[in-house]
Amino acid sequence: MKFTLSWLKEHLDTTASLDEITEALTDLGLEVEGVADPAAKLGAFTLAKVLHAEQHPDADRLRVCRVMTDEGEKQIVCGAPNARAGITVVLAKPGDYVPGIDVTLGVGKIRGVESHGMMASERELELSEEHDGIIELPSGEVGDRFVDWLAANRPEAVDPVIEIKITPNRPDALGVHGIARDLAARGLGRLKPVRDVTVPGSFASPIKVTIAPEMAEKAPFFSGRLIRGVRNGPSPDWLQKRLTAIGLRPINTLVDITNFFTFDLNRPLHVFDADKVRGDLTVRASAEGEELLALDGKTYAFSPGTMIIADEAGPESIAGIMGGEETGCSEETVNVFLESAYWDPIAIATAGRALKISSDARYRFERGADPAFTRPGLELATQMILELCGGEASEVVTAGAVPDTTRSYLLEPARVSSLVGMDIPEAEQRATLAALGFRLEGDRAFVPSWRPDVQGSADLVEEVARIASLTKLQGQPLPRPQAGVPQPVLTPLQRREQAARRMAASLGYNECVTYSFIDHKAAALFGGGSDAVRIENPISSEMTHMRPDLLPGLLAAAARNQARGFADLALFECGPVFSGGEPGEQDLHLSGILVGANAARDPYASRRKVDIYDAKADAEAVLQAIGAPAKAQINRKLDGWWHPGRAGNIALGPNTLATFGEIHPRVLRHFGIKGAAVGFTLRIAAVPLPKVRTPSRPALVLSDLQAVERDFAFVVDGGVEALALVNAAAGADKALIERVTVFDQFTGLEGGKKSIAITARLQPREKTLTDAEIEAVSAKIVEKVGKATGGVLRS
Repeated sequence: MKFTLSWLKEHLDTTASLDEITEALTDLGLEVEGVADPAAKLGAFTLAKVLHAEQHPDADRLRVCRVMTDEGEKQIVCGAPNARAGITVVLAKPGDYVPGIDVTLGVGKIRGVESHGMMASERELELSEEHDGIIELPSGEVGDRFVDWLAANRPEAVDPVIEIKITPNRPDALGVHGIARDLAARGLGRLKPVRDVTVPGSFASPIKVTIAPEMAEKAPFFSGRLIRGVRNGPSPDWLQKRLTAIGLRPINTLVDITNFFTFDLNRPLHVFDADKVRGDLTVRASAEGEELLALDGKTYAFSPGTMIIADEAGPESIAGIMGGEETGCSEETVNVFLESAYWDPIAIATAGRALKISSDARYRFERGADPAFTRPGLELATQMILELCGGEASEVVTAGAVPDTTRSYLLEPARVSSLVGMDIPEAEQRATLAALGFRLEGDRAFVPSWRPDVQGSADLVEEVARIASLTKLQGQPLPRPQAGVPQPVLTPLQRREQAARRMAASLGYNECVTYSFIDHKAAALFGGGSDAVRIENPISSEMTHMRPDLLPGLLAAAARNQARGFADLALFECGPVFSGGEPGEQDLHLSGILVGANAARDPYASRRKVDIYDAKADAEAVLQAIGAPAKAQINRKLDGWWHPGRAGNIALGPNTLATFGEIHPRVLRHFGIKGAAVGFTLRIAAVPLPKVRTPSRPALVLSDLQAVERDFAFVVDGGVEALALVNAAAGADKALIERVTVFDQFTGLEGGKKSIAITARLQPREKTLTDAEIEAVSAKIVEKVGKATGGVLRS
């Protein structure tokens, strides 16, 4: 939203400076994004008078001038054809920056003659494109500031342009009058009221308006009138300059008036060339195959049900968004039909999005224009058309009724302190709301029609605090419920999430943050994609479903990196996944993937392809960091996106803590991953909490007795897993056997059998083991392994 300072002062009687206004706007929630102040770059230039001008001795087109300045008489060489004695000019002294030529002046010599400054043209000062000669001023005294002369004689040349950012909940600030209202409530001036005008009609309008029954909710109120005998040409200079200052191109008086009302009072209007309208106007739904050549020169084909304004010949306007080229006003227009209507915001937003049209009218209507100002806006616009274009106005024709937006909320002065923490007297609160247009009756505050965002008593508190300035809020510590050191505020799950992130990062993974929404095909690959997790209003076709797993986002990120030449990747993400659409149907996971090689190339053959053991080791490291039990089982009850035979679950009975392994080639092809990829997924909430919770780690238990290691090689069937053998051996004596590890495997024995070699570490606690005790434990290991796997010692 752009406006000029002088435009603002048409609605606000104020003596506040530009800086005070911009600071107040941002503080009020109308964030200032930029200020273009022409006076800032012209402040150094002063007025001077040429006393004498003579031909340069060595140049035909140059003149040597003696110029009277505020610092005395100076010599200046000038090449302008109008440089002559007796004229008042604009002087740029040595050291001044001239914006039009991007030069900081200095004392120089031109063809051997010293020149102390320059006399500027309009283009050199960026006032216009005029550069045929230097500026000649009809008035002014030597030494006066040029910006002061402009402010008195050409104020539009130094009129600052302010651009503010409007949040979607503040449609009232899309007009200069609404902005002035906020500033007046802050105390930066007095709000000038909008004129109450009623233009009597002198004849009945030959064009009638109706609203089709199916459009009654989308088009609650439509008003208009015919104005005949207008003279439509270029708009007045003041109107053109006002529109040009905010970046709009003047077209003709009728169109410029509608644009003016759009930005001045947030009242979009439309004008039809009445002589081109066939019959009456109807607000109706479009039919199959209908289309319209709009004012932007594009033809729009309507899907059935689009809200349009049509005459007997067909569509003439896209309701509330853009008019049609056929009935547009030109300089030949003599009779005009002026429309002022109120449209349902959702209907306008839906139609604008479907047609992909952006217009100032759509921008305002879809946020909520003031319904009560529909008819007054028509009257004011009629008066301006009659003043600028002449003509005669008909009686107003209407269809529908202005929606009743009357609502009130309880004004509770104490809530300002409880909700915001500011102590504001009740009288000041009531004065603030009254200045913003609220009507107060007892302890009820009635919301003005231009504030659709106020929907409760808490919004009244927000308005009071906003005007009082939240920058005045003093921070106060919350009272402690009890004395002493406060208890930790993080839940066990939050602490585990933090620890898991840190461990994954320390393992060399780069953290990703991807969308919680993915496309249907990717969701289906990971067991999701049902209607329960489908997004009702997705922002794109690639974000239609809530993600059932973190791996789709990581694989998509890996594919993008591979496409840019990064082949070796280690990525992880921690976040929620969704099995359903209800609040409890989500879980916290941490997933990581490895693609490519484990190290950079070097002369020591360190580089190799990543494999499932890398993923398993990293998964176990993260599990250890979040306090998972050291002993767990491995099973192969895998989901379909893992490679069968090359993945496994780390579980405690039926409770799966993590899954690791290679990702299925079918999944990799879908995401465009080159080569194999391994990964892991941790279900953080599935890790059981410790039975004994202490604020510190338990004491380290060490034994000063010598540990003993014994090696065993068992011959087992080819289908026996090494883990089954390890678990059986470890169970032979849980108190004495500290750990069991596999150190060798040999396949290809007779009968399809294989040899698995393990090491069992025995750690005594009370006394050194004797040979007999070691042999007894070894015999138990052989017995346990034989019963569990059928294995026998290899001879």
